[in-house]
Amino acid sequence: MSDTTRAALAAGTLVALAATSGSLYFSLGLGLTPCDLCWYQRILMYPLVVVLGVAAVEDRPGVWKTVLPLSLGGIALSGYHSYLQVAPGATCTVGGPCTSIQYPMLGGILTIPRLAFIGFALVTVLALAAARLGGSADDAWGM
Repeated sequence: MSDTTRAALAAGTLVALAATSGSLYFSLGLGLTPCDLCWYQRILMYPLVVVLGVAAVEDRPGVWKTVLPLSLGGIALSGYHSYLQVAPGATCTVGGPCTSIQYPMLGGILTIPRLAFIGFALVTVLALAAARLGGSADDAWGM
């Protein structure tokens, strides 16, 4: 298709790779134990590295059909997780210490679930941009 399509897919790959590497650093490097919601977010993020990476190499803008269920699910989970951390009296029924903030950054503005939310949102935008640039979304979106 085009270099811009591949660039968008490569950028999505890098975002997913950074999120994956960051989550591994938090648990393996810093020794933080992931809660249940963190594990579910990892399950949705990790495959995106391979899915987007292969799509970038093969120039497949139609990969958005595979990416969106994972990234939108991740947005929902990380959004809910972020809400649990700020809602007074919120409890996590999933299990684990989901309401605790283990590693606040920038004075508490950034937490691990908020970083995940940003990562999933960026992956979503980049996958949709690649689809739009590659023309694969025209039929699916009715344009």
